[in-house]
Amino acid sequence: MAVTRSDRSGLRALRPESFGADPGGERMARIRRSPHFKDGVFQNPGGPARIRPSGSTRDLARTYFDKESRSRRAPKGAIPVHPTTLADISRPPATGLRLTWMGHSGVLAEIDGHRVLFDPVWGERCSPFPFAGPRRLHPVPLPLAALGPVDVVVISHDHYDHLDLPTIKALAGTDTLFAVPLGVGAHLERWGVSAGRLRELDWHETTKVGGLTLTATPARHFCGRGLRNTQHTLWASWVVEGEEHRVYHSGDTGYFDGFKDIGAGHGPFDATMIQVGAYSDFWPDIHMTPEEGVRAHLDLQGGDAAGVLLPIHWNTFNLAPHAWAEPGEWMRDAGEEAGQAVAFPRPGEPFEPAGELPVEPWWRAVSGPVARSWNRPRSAEGVAGTSKGDLDLAGER
Repeated sequence: MAVTRSDRSGLRALRPESFGADPGGERMARIRRSPHFKDGVFQNPGGPARIRPSGSTRDLARTYFDKESRSRRAPKGAIPVHPTTLADISRPPATGLRLTWMGHSGVLAEIDGHRVLFDPVWGERCSPFPFAGPRRLHPVPLPLAALGPVDVVVISHDHYDHLDLPTIKALAGTDTLFAVPLGVGAHLERWGVSAGRLRELDWHETTKVGGLTLTATPARHFCGRGLRNTQHTLWASWVVEGEEHRVYHSGDTGYFDGFKDIGAGHGPFDATMIQVGAYSDFWPDIHMTPEEGVRAHLDLQGGDAAGVLLPIHWNTFNLAPHAWAEPGEWMRDAGEEAGQAVAFPRPGEPFEPAGELPVEPWWRAVSGPVARSWNRPRSAEGVAGTSKGDLDLAGER
């Protein structure tokens, strides 16, 4: 039996609000005109990327449900959260640039008198449903309403741990603008953001917000919120340039040579926010390890150890088989070996990249054993609770 137009409209009406909306009309026409859209889907830089877990389903299930593995993927106690107050973020940064990591990939960047909020997720779960899916491992540092005015909210892509329905609906009631990759605006419009407040960009396109220039730059990832992933919304990294400072937010991405091109065209950066968590051998093309994150930062800086790297996309949600604290611990190794300055703030702890950096390994107080890094021995004293046996069991990666 043929499906009529009214039948399709009825099915769309039954679609959960959290799934968002598929692009249509002129938005879809613009997507089809994109040089990065081919054969009905957006294409990754550097060739096809595996967006489904590799290996057998049995191996993946064994890894996830192994009792010992599960225990390593969560902290052993309460994650320390900086009790951010309006006083922390209301006075202008002395150096003109201040970053406040809110957890996962959410960062408030105060840059040359403007406030940019990247990938804000204030919801309890990164899931289409309020009763299931990965739950926060720590509370938000402050209520969203206490954050104060934001000039622009920047979204990297439409996955649930980056585009959060309750957060966007709360922000829809403000007058902030939204900068999003091509196609993502359809979700926001369904959730109450007017088209006039959207800046929807393809890769290499630029928009102005006050004294800031925002550019959507390539990333190696994928998209999708519903049961059927149409690959009709783009994913992106972002460059934000002010009068005196410039920063880079990676969104979610695997490592690729394009970081060098982004750095050549827009760098060097005062600070980069680089995804280094939720990596796995099951999906090596779409997320980065800490070592790859440092390599990406160096590429963005023209090969030099310069600026400050802020590791993101770890600590807040349990999304991969690796130990909860592994991204932080391994990033310390990788940064030290490269001679690169890396900031390790607690969630909610503001810092200025040109000032004193937070470098204390705060996660060790609540972490189980973390295996040694991939390329040099560590002393057992280097990781709280780590035994010699734990260090010897770590494989080369």
